[in-house]
Amino acid sequence: MKIRKNDTVQVMAGKDRGKRGKVRFAYPKKNRIIVEGINFIKKHSRARGQVRQAGIIDLEAQIDASNVMLLCGKCNRPTRVGFTFLDDGRKVRICRKCKEVID
Repeated sequence: MKIRKNDTVQVMAGKDRGKRGKVRFAYPKKNRIIVEGINFIKKHSRARGQVRQAGIIDLEAQIDASNVMLLCGKCNRPTRVGFTFLDDGRKVRICRKCKEVID
């Protein structure tokens, strides 16, 4: 998966299309991510004695990683991600539009 935790992404499909946010969690095996302020759901919770009250809670749900694009830090546009090897042998992510190293 080309998107990692703390990346800034833009949603390209779904009800939150066009919104930008920071990736809070990434689940590479499921190809899903959780983005701050995106894809809110309402969860009904039961009371747990004196610890927690009953009510409706807004939570950020997972979104498929294919529905978002990474924002390049230099050109500040959504871009596809490529990989390249540096001279020291490290594999890094690059912006496909401006060829800038993202990592």
